[in-house]
Amino acid sequence: MQVLKEIYAYREMIFSLVKRDLRGRYKGSALGFAWTFISPLLQLGVYTLVFSVIMRNGIKDYYLFLFVALIPWLFFSSSLGGGAGCIRQQADMTKKIYFPREVIPLSYVTSQFVNMLLSLVVVFAVLLVSGKGLSINALIYLPIIMIIEYVLALGMTLLISSITVYLRDVEYFMSIIVMAWQFLTPVMYGIDMVPEKLLPFFKLNPMSSVIVAYRDILYYKQAPQLSTLLTAIIFAIVVLVVGFKVFERLKKHFAEEL
Repeated sequence: MQVLKEIYAYREMIFSLVKRDLRGRYKGSALGFAWTFISPLLQLGVYTLVFSVIMRNGIKDYYLFLFVALIPWLFFSSSLGGGAGCIRQQADMTKKIYFPREVIPLSYVTSQFVNMLLSLVVVFAVLLVSGKGLSINALIYLPIIMIIEYVLALGMTLLISSITVYLRDVEYFMSIIVMAWQFLTPVMYGIDMVPEKLLPFFKLNPMSSVIVAYRDILYYKQAPQLSTLLTAIIFAIVVLVVGFKVFERLKKHFAEEL
């Protein structure tokens, strides 16, 4: 509780870091902040071309099937990929200024989360323009699964960023891990396409239940199954607690290692 109170006391610092990250992300580029919307649309186009035209999978409106899962996955993968080195990137500030070290991964994940919120505007627009539409009853569950994913991403980032301070190779491994993780998560395919004998292993993936819930809400326009939400909540809480505990133990010697 003491740590949480201290983090709250430094909330202005968190807001400042989030603003700086959002403003500086595309600084100097010709299109600037528009890349927030262009990047996921370009990825959507590539995946749709490959899996709907070249390697046809028979899924109706595959571009929508993919898009509603791709945006949440991009938030999670960017939190892990960039978050791994977020403490090292703020080495000078960490060594010279006192503040709760949790502020750095917290602000980084929050900036990625804000970016996902903006990208969801594109998702809603595509769903409406395509005629697929939205279900108000299903959308009630969207904030819940978004918070669950945020907690999960924060827990993973706390864990990985603290370990990376001591083992810098972790940051380089993350690009490979995230790529493999995407293929082991039902982003480009449905969970029903997974062979039954492999389902137990897929259910051990904390992002599987999260992606299934997003797809239920936005693509199938139905409320997620209670078991899906409970699984996602349990994974998120466990990962956050583990990440927080490891971060608390390792942060004591950050300044010495950086």
